[in-house]
Amino acid sequence: MKARVIVTLKNGVLDPQGKAIEGALASLGIKDVDGVRQGKVFDIELGQADAEAARETLKAACEKLLANTVIENYSIDIA
Repeated sequence: MKARVIVTLKNGVLDPQGKAIEGALASLGIKDVDGVRQGKVFDIELGQADAEAARETLKAACEKLLANTVIENYSIDIA
């Protein structure tokens, strides 16, 4: 089973890397970019056949390692 976990900063948390990307885009002549938020994507393969069990495994992985839940949100998409 394949899954994708997307981790993003919570609203209100400063994103200096996103601001740097926004500035770089402007310096490259790419116009009309009003904001950039940077995040992380994890493509994970699981040896489980049960989608709900896989979701619980991934939730534990996010809570313990993949996301800093104080400042980050995460979403899990199981294919």
